[in-house]
Amino acid sequence: MQLQDFLASSAARFPEKTAIVAAGERISYAELDRRSNRLAGALRDGGVRCGDRVAVCLENGIECAVSIFGALKADAAFVVMNPATKPDKVRFMLEDCAARAFIFGRQPDGAMEAAALSVGSVELLVSCGGGQPLAPSPRLLDFDRDLAAYPSEPPARQAIDMDLAALIYTSGSTGFPKGVTVTHLNMISAANSITQYLENVPEDVILNVLPLSFDYGLYQLLMAAKVGATLVLEKSFAFPFQIVQRVCEERVTGFPGVPTIFALLLQMKDLHGGRFDGVRYVTNTAAALPPAHILRLRSIFRKARIYSMYGITECKRVSYLPPDELDRRPTSVGRGMPNEQVTVVDEQGQPVPPGTVGELVVRGSNVMAGYWNRPEETARALRPGRYPWEKVLYTGDLFTADAEGYLYFVSRKDDIIKSRGEKVSPREVENAIYELPQVREAAVVGRPDPILGEAVIAYVVLAEGAVLSEREVLSHAACRLESHKVPKRLIFRESLPKTSTGKIRKAALREEWRLVAAEERKEA
Repeated sequence: MQLQDFLASSAARFPEKTAIVAAGERISYAELDRRSNRLAGALRDGGVRCGDRVAVCLENGIECAVSIFGALKADAAFVVMNPATKPDKVRFMLEDCAARAFIFGRQPDGAMEAAALSVGSVELLVSCGGGQPLAPSPRLLDFDRDLAAYPSEPPARQAIDMDLAALIYTSGSTGFPKGVTVTHLNMISAANSITQYLENVPEDVILNVLPLSFDYGLYQLLMAAKVGATLVLEKSFAFPFQIVQRVCEERVTGFPGVPTIFALLLQMKDLHGGRFDGVRYVTNTAAALPPAHILRLRSIFRKARIYSMYGITECKRVSYLPPDELDRRPTSVGRGMPNEQVTVVDEQGQPVPPGTVGELVVRGSNVMAGYWNRPEETARALRPGRYPWEKVLYTGDLFTADAEGYLYFVSRKDDIIKSRGEKVSPREVENAIYELPQVREAAVVGRPDPILGEAVIAYVVLAEGAVLSEREVLSHAACRLESHKVPKRLIFRESLPKTSTGKIRKAALREEWRLVAAEERKEA
């Protein structure tokens, strides 16, 4: 089985059912299947061969979904890029993965097209949105006009489930991103496990405001296609009231989000729970939801099961907390998902006792094949497992596990703060600050300090119209935390730096302190 079989199977079972709703347009499973077949034929005709990479730089929409499945049906691997990515980074990714084809939305300045034309491996360009080409290209097709001429049946298949299905580039919060290589088997395994514990069914209507370049958003498309559900695609959560209206209009049953989205949702005024009573499940990943936000979300999603989850691009998903356990373990991200094993280990790779901090290791068929063109980084992340032929994933994340195997996130290895000789988990401090209802976002980092080693610094964004003093926040933290964990300084901000997937860029906050310290040394 291969990933594109998700679509072919649902098209056979539910040909006239709506597969995707996007920008006021609806497309059935049968039509989505036909259009992706035509694109596959065009890609093959344009020189794309088994194992080649097809880059897709489009906003969330039907064309992006067609492009993903079209690349798979051409026996290629898709590489989805966020169209908000700067052209120099797009060029880097195209060169890094040696993309054979580039599917893009034409922009007035032609920047994306110019980036692709400068990359020697790109032999075929497919543009969406009309307009004139910048210059003669190896071959340029119009997504709507030219693809209609190709057959609506899929080309002959050559790839198998061990072949590359996708390159998913990490968010690249520092420097240029790296490509995570995942096979058909990796992605099918992850989708099977996730749809199993979420109990997805064909009657589901899943809202996705996350970019398809983000693996969490991408899997909403794949999982919907697997079970024959309807996917409501939105470009972003920039207009929350519009999204709320869409939830009601489309009778959404599944609402995946990240902490940033839920923080914005909780800010909305006059948002009564009855508007979301049709939602049966809510999922969160990218970063742990503060327990205080979970309690408030329950008042909005009154009939929904809330899944707190943890995952990383290198294996898609690691764990989920059964909603029935949410009250007993509000700070846990659950246990390993179906068909996967997780272990917390010490520096020597040996399992640690319950309650002991260690690195999380993941074993399963959902674990990536490696990093594209980065053998040294691959060797650090993928290490020998139980059998001579297998590799397990060292996540680089620190966790504890309780006696029943439930996981508790502590920190990224490089985020842990060492103050007064003690280790401080930024997540623990952030959770204490989030208990204050006036706080919308919080981020805690360490700053070099000649006496403490590192000082705990907290950045806070207040909810709209909220008033809160530094003293009030620090007094609250002092009541909840040991003295060495209480922030030494609090900085209020209107916003925090984030990646395109909504994660707070703590590296950027640490860099600010480094630059300030450098300036202070110059002045001294």
